[in-house]
Amino acid sequence: MIEPKLIAGNANKALSIDIAKRMSLHKGKTVKPVEARIERFNDQEIFVEVFENVRSEDMFIIQSTSNPANDNLMELLIIADALRRSSAARITAVIPYFGYARQDRRTKARTPISAKLVANLIVEAGIERVLTMDLHATQIQGFFDIPVDNLYAAPVFALDVKHYFDKMDDVMVISPDVGGVGRARELAKRIGADMAIVDKRRNAPGEVSEMTVIGDVSGRKCIIVDDIIDTAGTLCKAADTLIEKGASEVHAYITHGVLSGPAVERIMSSNLKQLVITDSIELTPEVTACEKIRAVPLAPMLAQAILNTANGTSVSSLFAEDSLGPLYDRFYNTL
Repeated sequence: MIEPKLIAGNANKALSIDIAKRMSLHKGKTVKPVEARIERFNDQEIFVEVFENVRSEDMFIIQSTSNPANDNLMELLIIADALRRSSAARITAVIPYFGYARQDRRTKARTPISAKLVANLIVEAGIERVLTMDLHATQIQGFFDIPVDNLYAAPVFALDVKHYFDKMDDVMVISPDVGGVGRARELAKRIGADMAIVDKRRNAPGEVSEMTVIGDVSGRKCIIVDDIIDTAGTLCKAADTLIEKGASEVHAYITHGVLSGPAVERIMSSNLKQLVITDSIELTPEVTACEKIRAVPLAPMLAQAILNTANGTSVSSLFAEDSLGPLYDRFYNTL
C-alpha cells in the first residue's frame, strides 16, 4: 500500500507540523513533511526544489491561499508542477482556507468570477484532488473538474460548544445574515439549540447601515456562526445589536480568521465575550495574544481526512461528531 506523503508550503507551517504529528500518532511511526526548499529570488519569483524522491508517491500539498493570497497561490501551483514533473503518482491539494472564494459569482457587469479562474489554475497545475474546509459558497466545488472534498467546521464547533457551555437551554445560534442560515441551522441542530437571524442592510461593501434581529434573544447566550471574519466590523456591530436586544452574552464561532486591518482591536473593545476560530489560517502573534480570541485545531480532522483519502475510505464520515469526538479527546483533555 502506498503511504501518503506530505509537503508543506509556507502559508501555514504550524498546521502542517501538527498534521504530521497527528498522522504519526495514527500510524505509530514518525511522519514528517518531505524535505523541500521553497524560496524567493530577488525579484520575488518563487522557486521550489524537492529534496526527496517522490516518484509514484501519493502526495498531499498543505497550503492555505490566505494573505498574501497571490504568493501562497503561486507557491501551491509551483509545488504541484514540481511534483508532477517528478512523477508523483497523485497530487492532492489540502487547502484549509480557499482564497478568492468570495468572488464566486458576477455581482455586477464586467466583473470576474475569480474563484473559477483559481479552480482552472489548480487543475492545470496537475492537482488531481482538492481537500478544503468550509468553502464560502458550496457551489465552488462545481468549478472544478476534479474531486473536491469540502469539510465542515460545524461538527468541531459543536464539540467545542458542548465542552464550554454547561447547558443548551439558554444558548441561541445566530446567523449574521440570511445567506448564512444553512450554516447556523447545522450547528443549532447539532447542539439542540434555537436559532435567530440578524438581517443587515448595506450602503456599500463592508459598510452596514442597519441591523434587525429576527427572533427573541432576551436572556440568551448568543453564538454567531459564520465562515469568514475579515475586518470584524459587521461581527462587532451584530454583537452590539444582540446586546441591545437583551442577549446576556455574545460569542462567535467563525471558521476562517482572516482578521485583517483593525480586526483584533475591534474585537478587544467589542461586546463579544469570545471569538472562536480555527487555525486554517496561521495565527499571527497579535491574534494569539488577544484574550478574547481562541483557536480550535484542524489537524485532527485534516490528518484523518488525508489518511482516509489515501486509503480510499470515506471522508464524509468526518461530518459526524461520533467520528470526530475521539480525534479531539486529546485536545480537550489537555485544556
